[in-house]
Amino acid sequence: MSETSLITTLSGDDLHALKDAKKKMEDIGWAMKGLNRIGGVLETGIDKLPKKQQKWLQQATHKVLLSVVKANLKTMKSEKLQTPASNNTYKAIVTSSGIIGGAFGATAFVLDLTLATKFMMRSIMDIARSEGEDLGVFDTQLACLQVLALGGKSKHDDNLDTGYYATRIALSSAVRNATSYASKQGLGTILQGSSNPLLKLIGAVASRFSIQVSEKFVAQAIPVIGAAGGGSINLAFIHHFQHMAKAHFTIRRLERKYGLEVVQKAYENTNIN
Repeated sequence: MSETSLITTLSGDDLHALKDAKKKMEDIGWAMKGLNRIGGVLETGIDKLPKKQQKWLQQATHKVLLSVVKANLKTMKSEKLQTPASNNTYKAIVTSSGIIGGAFGATAFVLDLTLATKFMMRSIMDIARSEGEDLGVFDTQLACLQVLALGGKSKHDDNLDTGYYATRIALSSAVRNATSYASKQGLGTILQGSSNPLLKLIGAVASRFSIQVSEKFVAQAIPVIGAAGGGSINLAFIHHFQHMAKAHFTIRRLERKYGLEVVQKAYENTNIN
């Protein structure tokens, strides 16, 4: 089957949905670009962070993701209602968290990050449900977690391949191992033990998510940023990951319909210009 016929296998509406998803994936959008330009400091700010502080940010990111995953595993419910996602509600909550964090500066950063990530993940799960995913399925939970690894293009992630399918391939081994472990051992033991596969997947996602977390930290560290600026930063943050989630779960929906190979090749050969 030729590449052209692979693309034409998709219906007109589905091909349009795939093109829109690819555009969301490859264009990080005005909000995240604005975050990257705040005060003109992010071009050098992260590079100037002391190694100790960079390590602290990575550890904080890992702990936050672990706490969010634990909470989600305990509250997973099968939900197949394909109703529209409540994006604006979650934007309001996460923006409010940023306003509080901005008011108290760097000292409140971890609390703000925890609350923002928790509700971003809830928003991601809501978007997954709206695209026909069953939140009671462990694979869906892992797919939601993977969204936080889809940070888009940044000068600080030059050592990572940030393409959509490249990111999924990079995480695929950890995802398979976590899924296999859960099916054999049960979800009750999935977070037990220092070497279990879900913890390794969380670590892999955290290493990518921490890039955006570092940019958020540097932006909020600007003395004049204040409460309003903190709210704007969080709005940019959740706006970006809602776009990533919409694209990701649109693609997964199409993969369920046409198969991964067909959709991947169509994605790679779709022109978004």
